Amino acid sequence: MTGPRVRFAPSPTGFFHVGSARSALFNWFIARQSPEGFFILRIEDTDAERNREEWVDGIVSAMQWLGLTLDAGPFRQSDNDAAHQAGVAALIASGDLYYCDCTGEMVAARKGDNKTPGYDGFCRDRGLAKGPTTALRFRTPDEGTIVVHDLIRGDVEFAYSVIDDFVVAKSSGAVLYALANVVDDRNDRITHVIRGEEHLPNAPKQMMLWSALNKALGEEVALPTYAHLPLLVNKERKKLSKRKDPVATESYRDQGYLPEAFVNYLALLGWSPRGDEEIVPLSQMIEQFRLEDVSHSPAFFDVAKLAHMNGEYIRALSPEAFIERSAPWVTPWKTDWKPTDREVPWTQAEFDEVLFAKVAPLVQERISLLGDIPAMVSFFFLPEVPFAEADFDKAIRNDPKGKEMLANAIEYFTTAPWTSTDLHEATVKVGEAIELNLRKAQAPIRCAVTGSLVGPPLFESLELLGRDEVLKRLRGALERAA
Repeated sequence: MTGPRVRFAPSPTGFFHVGSARSALFNWFIARQSPEGFFILRIEDTDAERNREEWVDGIVSAMQWLGLTLDAGPFRQSDNDAAHQAGVAALIASGDLYYCDCTGEMVAARKGDNKTPGYDGFCRDRGLAKGPTTALRFRTPDEGTIVVHDLIRGDVEFAYSVIDDFVVAKSSGAVLYALANVVDDRNDRITHVIRGEEHLPNAPKQMMLWSALNKALGEEVALPTYAHLPLLVNKERKKLSKRKDPVATESYRDQGYLPEAFVNYLALLGWSPRGDEEIVPLSQMIEQFRLEDVSHSPAFFDVAKLAHMNGEYIRALSPEAFIERSAPWVTPWKTDWKPTDREVPWTQAEFDEVLFAKVAPLVQERISLLGDIPAMVSFFFLPEVPFAEADFDKAIRNDPKGKEMLANAIEYFTTAPWTSTDLHEATVKVGEAIELNLRKAQAPIRCAVTGSLVGPPLFESLELLGRDEVLKRLRGALERAA
């Protein structure tokens, strides 16, 4: 095996966090830099009380959406129990594990006023046997230090004195994360462990377990190279909160972010490609990515910047590709996948594909998210204008000049040539006659025809709707404001 072997090993305890998506991406980059690279998805599902099957499905589908192709998996850590138990047995035989029947209350009572955290080693030499209340602890050296050689953070030193004899298996026999993770990584011959910095304190424990298993099993497997990625923080420079910040990768897919834009943005969180460009082809990112170039400083997850980048990617699509990529938000009855909790405002019978093909280029230049399309174009397809009441009040109902503008526009539009250029010129003339500049002159027209003060280019939209429909809507808005 000459190529890097990496794994992404999430726990299915919630939505697919954007930080997890970045970890998966950086692992995938490393695997894809070599023809022999190998990328594994391992679902660490040993925490049965918190795991939910829908979270597993969410992880798998989100990774597929991002294009993070697998070489193996998804595997379930729980399926590896036999190997975990074999590791436990070997470490018991080697003397690296011992049984302990102490409860947290018992340890606290022995310590008294000593508030130093961690276990006090009381059961180390008691020679307890396995029982209904005995957990297994790993015997940590009393003196010295252990150094984690981290590609991002450099050498990080931990004193053994601050690492207590940690539990590796419950009294029920269930193996805990630290040992299960190491057994699986050894068996999968993982060469690089790339994960978030919150896992850095786990590294010395896992290194000790790895070395102990090498000796106990009589098989020397090289320790992996570690790289702990910087935290993702919000605009307040605080760690992203699952409760307060938009961290679910699935929600970005549902909103209409393009996966290639999302991947591009994730790659920039703590790392930069060569040159000044931020929009970079995937192949170039794979080629240039180096873990040594990743910053150890927290990375700001800027949703506004992500949306801007997504808009750039949308505008770079061909018209045909834009229509195709819009389908889940526009014609969901034709797609295998559609966004969660998002319904189009029109029926299949009301929708006009030919008209949308003409509207699409107007919309493509105005949006940052594909999910914004329905609200922007619904006035083309709904039998009634979808008025935003606040906009209607502002532009028409409470503005005498707005009503006057509509009345005069009806007169001009009845005979004006029906092209966007001519309609633009007619609106300028009507506005000038009542001392309104173009911006203010077109506002009541836009609101009367589209229901809103924002939307695709007005005069091109009027041309597509046709004279009869536009005049009908202008008259209807005047009657509504009366």
